[in-house]
Amino acid sequence: MEILVEKDRYNPLLKRRELHLKIVYWGEGATPTRQAVREKIAGLFNAELDRIVIDYIKPEFGKQEAKCYAKIYDSRDDLVDIEEDHIIKRNFGGGEEGEEGGSESGE
Repeated sequence: MEILVEKDRYNPLLKRRELHLKIVYWGEGATPTRQAVREKIAGLFNAELDRIVIDYIKPEFGKQEAKCYAKIYDSRDDLVDIEEDHIIKRNFGGGEEGEEGGSESGE
């Protein structure tokens, strides 16, 4: 997987770096997962995984390329304060609040 930066901008109001990326994944099959892209971005931009959020990964029809919008926050607290809950769950998993426990107890 190769990541090309199309636009890189720092947003001081929201304390984050906003990245528009192009992901090329020739010969790798399916579109890369959010976790794989987050790990690659962490390596490229020297950032911690818990401060990176992927908003979307949109594959292009007929190509093994995708457009991606990612955000790197200055701190984990800024990320939690600004991002919506469903985006956080998509990137970090939904098990943090113990929702699985509630569904199992219904049996």
